[in-house]
Amino acid sequence: MSLLVSTGLAESVVRYCCLCMVVFYCLVTLAMQENIEQPYAIKFCVKLNKSVTEIFSSLTEAYRDATLSRTMVFKWHKAFKDGRENFEYDPRSGRPISSTNDQNLEVVRAVMAKDRRLNFRMIAEETGLDKIAVHRILTDHLHMRKI
Repeated sequence: MSLLVSTGLAESVVRYCCLCMVVFYCLVTLAMQENIEQPYAIKFCVKLNKSVTEIFSSLTEAYRDATLSRTMVFKWHKAFKDGRENFEYDPRSGRPISSTNDQNLEVVRAVMAKDRRLNFRMIAEETGLDKIAVHRILTDHLHMRKI
């Protein structure tokens, strides 16, 4: 170890590692910035009446590997053609993140208090909740396991 310290090799390795971390941070920041600025470029091109294929080609030329996917470019193009003005990504549709909220927990608990012989399918049918959500509530929250 004293050989490394005396020759300054350890110091060089530390400097190199720090430099690598800085470069990595800059690349990640740049990639995030490019994903944010591409919808602006798409909107600009839409205002110039460029086709979506031309826009995707230009973005690929400018951003190379950091280009938005073809599908996303088509979605942004259509949105701006239809009059969209803002650049924020829309929230995704679909099921809520969690159906195991306090209200659903209490509903399942009340049904179980009336009849503990019901299985999770019966409880799901009675409450209108998803079977998987009921199963999760029973096992993870109410700690009921099949005997």
